[in-house]
Amino acid sequence: MFRLTRPLLNVAKRSTGITGLKVHANPLPELTLTVLQNIPETSVYRQGVEALVRYKLFVVESANGDISVAEEKLADGQIEEALDVASDELSLAAKMVEWKSWEPLEEKPEPGQWEYPGVETTAASSS
Repeated sequence: MFRLTRPLLNVAKRSTGITGLKVHANPLPELTLTVLQNIPETSVYRQGVEALVRYKLFVVESANGDISVAEEKLADGQIEEALDVASDELSLAAKMVEWKSWEPLEEKPEPGQWEYPGVETTAASSS
């Protein structure tokens, strides 16, 4: 009896089972967000995205080309879903560069604008 091995099963994947999300032919090459280089290193957004991308890249590289292992370790559903999210993040990063969200506000916020019920404001967050 013929038995498919894991890597061969990955190649034979014909559908994600998700409407509108096609199977990606080569989902494991390195994915980077070079647009982040246009955002200051001190930006919390950049730091968070870089940390997430580094972790996901580590997981994908440690899977040694086995898509099912990468999917399991990432716990983001199918690899195509993770790529779809990465594409959205790339679009958002470009918008963050356009908006220059790291710069000070053009207008001083109204008193109490950033206060929320039940949350105390610290000295660092109130400036």
